[in-house]
Amino acid sequence: MKALVTGCAGFIGSQLCEKLLSEKFEVIGVDVLTDYYDPEIKKSNLRNLINSSGFTFIQSDLMAADFTELAKEIDFVFHLAAQPGVRGSWGDKFSTYVTNNILTTQRLLEATKNSHKLKKVVYASSSSVYGQIKEENVNEDHKTAPHSPYGATKLAGENLCFLYDANYGMPVVSLRLFTVYGPRQRPDMAFAKLIHAGMSGKKFPLYGDGKQERDFTFVLDVVEGMRLAALSADARGIFNIGGGHVVSMQTVIGLIEEILGSKINIEYKNLERGDVRRTSADISKSREVLGFAPKHDIKTGLQRQVEFMQKHFDLYANSIGF
Repeated sequence: MKALVTGCAGFIGSQLCEKLLSEKFEVIGVDVLTDYYDPEIKKSNLRNLINSSGFTFIQSDLMAADFTELAKEIDFVFHLAAQPGVRGSWGDKFSTYVTNNILTTQRLLEATKNSHKLKKVVYASSSSVYGQIKEENVNEDHKTAPHSPYGATKLAGENLCFLYDANYGMPVVSLRLFTVYGPRQRPDMAFAKLIHAGMSGKKFPLYGDGKQERDFTFVLDVVEGMRLAALSADARGIFNIGGGHVVSMQTVIGLIEEILGSKINIEYKNLERGDVRRTSADISKSREVLGFAPKHDIKTGLQRQVEFMQKHFDLYANSIGF
């Protein structure tokens, strides 16, 4: 089986590629290695993949890559490439989000719409499409009301996928990922910054009072959810992929301090536009249809991320700004 993975050098994409290779997939990875964060981190993520005989790397912008011939060979498409970040999606930068999250998705769908070999397109969406929620757990039928431009572009990408499903019969699955963490987490994300602050003694800027809650999901659980979605014959439509439990930032800070054996210097700041108060996933549909069951609790997952950050301190030090 042959899989195309866009965003293959990223936090999730690189670990998805490794998982697919371990399952005897032939993997074609595409990544432009943008400078959203240090490309050296992405190159480090690729190191094990490049040495694999089953992996082919294409460094290209998705707006420029020609997928016409490649699409005829592909069994599965995992579309992870996107411009990340809620806070950076406002103002002049929005055009980058439109290009990288919407136009590239449309272009990839166009290239693969007539493939007779294609078994599944797995689109990496986000819990950001829900916006502010009041329910204890949000299911896939909940209304979508993004609270940030980033969330709006991810929802637009989802809608494009289902338009191609409805009109061309493309077998599409959209996975709404809830706050992913773990080894290789992007340096602009909260846990990476928290752990670095704990190791370096620098201040960690906490936006809000720390009582905001997230359904944190370990990266390897996300990878397994993607694999299951691709291989499940019954999988079509939207699925939540969450960690199965909700934790406050205050609790996370305490756990990281416990693991590191040192206090983190917290600098409280006002909550920024686009940030939501709570995310919480109802994953019953993913359990029933995909057989998805998150295996990593928050403390175990944080321990693994801390160990990774300790090992790669120098690589991340220059990329984590406060």
